[in-house]
Amino acid sequence: MDGRKPLVFISAAEPSADLHGAALIRATLRLCPDTRFVGVAGPKMAAAGCDRIYDFSQHSAMLLGAIGAAGRAISMLTTCENHLRRYPFDAAVVIDSPTLHLPLAAKAHAIGVPVLYYIAPQMWAWGAYRIHKLRNNADRVAVILPFEEEYFRSQGVDATYVGHPLAEGHESGMIAAGGIDGIRSCDRPVVALLPGSREHVVREVLSGQMRVAEAIAAELPNATFGVSVANRQVEREINNVAAASTVPVGLWPDNNAALIRAASLALVASGTATLDVALHGTPMIVMYNASRLFYQLVGRWMVRVPYLSLPNILAGREIVPEYMPYYRSTAPIAKHAIELLRSEEALRKMRADLAEMVEPLRRPRASERTAEMLIELATHG
Repeated sequence: MDGRKPLVFISAAEPSADLHGAALIRATLRLCPDTRFVGVAGPKMAAAGCDRIYDFSQHSAMLLGAIGAAGRAISMLTTCENHLRRYPFDAAVVIDSPTLHLPLAAKAHAIGVPVLYYIAPQMWAWGAYRIHKLRNNADRVAVILPFEEEYFRSQGVDATYVGHPLAEGHESGMIAAGGIDGIRSCDRPVVALLPGSREHVVREVLSGQMRVAEAIAAELPNATFGVSVANRQVEREINNVAAASTVPVGLWPDNNAALIRAASLALVASGTATLDVALHGTPMIVMYNASRLFYQLVGRWMVRVPYLSLPNILAGREIVPEYMPYYRSTAPIAKHAIELLRSEEALRKMRADLAEMVEPLRRPRASERTAEMLIELATHG
């Protein structure tokens, strides 16, 4: 690097990646304080020290929502490529979001910038035909699920298991426990609703969660309900849906750890949030209502795993009920929820199954291990 300070391009395209990217930046700066980060960043990464050239975190998309974000994606990729060509970057880090980041990794690789892919695409579940794009364009891959290292290495990808970044907050005691007693009350089940952090996901999921809550309230009138408000972008949508419901709910902005820990049961949109709930040891039902037509025409031919929620995938069996990728009625979900809330034995068994499932994820220092990989890549290529 001819004595220069390391210059790293980094890209995160959704709120969870922004969170993990910020932790990676902080860990890297602890190990190599002179490192400079530039790239696509949300507010958390910007606060951690990244010079932001583009903020895609507020426009993240999944499934059919990606079509509406195509124009922004092209604009982002063009902006990124221009920066990668203009400045002498020592390494590039792309975090999750394969629809955006596999093409970006290819651009960086073509320019000659070493690429670290953090949080690998779940090609073991679907889209395995893309493996050559990862193998050809990522120099190193930091994976966060225990079985992924062996899977990707068998496909010729230089993958290393670093642990799950979500476990870091739990291991370091960052769980907000002060408000737990205030949420719990004797003989009053608490139900947490986690509709996600993206607007289109909230629109698809929260109305169904509220219908389940209404059915629970009708059978268990002493139940209380709280809705996690992940960020300001989803706050208005959540307020609108909650206001239209007959069930009073409390809203929990930003830090939802106390709500999750206090809950007897959580209704969770699919995704990484299920692992967060599992790390808290809270029983859950996973529900996601995507386009039935899209799944029948496309999705079912691409999915290669028997389960779709991460807790069940990692356990290799169904330990939590999953109603996804779509459901026709919330009645079976509500029935399942009520049965669980009436059976302490069933809840206890699910908590035990979740504890067993998350234990391998608790490998500490995921961000620091990834930072070590990044520094090695930036300084030695």
